[in-house]
Amino acid sequence: MTETRLSVDIYSDIACPWCFIGKRRFEKAVAELPFGQQVDVNWHAFQLDPSLPEHFEGSELQYLSQIKGMGTEQVAGMLEHVTTQAAGEGLKYDFESLHVANSFTALRLLALAKERGLGNQMKEALLSAHFEQGVNTGDAEALQGIADTVGLDPAESAEVLGSDKYADAVRADGVRARELGVTGVPFFVLENKYGISGAQPTEVFAQALGQVWKEIGGEELQMLGTPSADGATCGPEGCN
Repeated sequence: MTETRLSVDIYSDIACPWCFIGKRRFEKAVAELPFGQQVDVNWHAFQLDPSLPEHFEGSELQYLSQIKGMGTEQVAGMLEHVTTQAAGEGLKYDFESLHVANSFTALRLLALAKERGLGNQMKEALLSAHFEQGVNTGDAEALQGIADTVGLDPAESAEVLGSDKYADAVRADGVRARELGVTGVPFFVLENKYGISGAQPTEVFAQALGQVWKEIGGEELQMLGTPSADGATCGPEGCN
């Protein structure tokens, strides 16, 4: 008899603060469920700002003020809010040390990690490096160090970082996300049918997973999860 498994595709960017928070809340929900070991997670790229240079000369506050057209005080309040939300999940965001950088190369490296069965480990490492450790995730040498720590073959990582390998895979993820109607991340797709938008509270994820576990089947993508102020997302115009 074939074991029942529940597939979850998660669209996110490593430069998205709500994506790290959403990852933690989702993981807590999975850990609390009796069938948690039968949930298969697949990470997909959703680059929030392809126009960013490899290295942005400025702080996160300056960058967000620039793209959102908001006052610095308002953006500072937003960063304080997301830092508090992150702390509630055991994450230590450090926006003062954060390096604003184009995430495309990091997402290509993540694609390699996925092929080697290290997708979740690489996603965690990249998010932590970007938001907690002040690592420049747009720098090839820094990314090589992260890849080595995760356990990727150094030669394979170097090949990806020195070329455009997996660029098509990253772009294909973006195309698929748009086909699904994704406009902000994190975005979770359960069994290729049920959609959950945003960093929802843990209990919302648990409820949705339990519902899908009982009702796997169907064709159309249906939205799940009670809208919540904590179910925030990041989009091309910034985070809410």
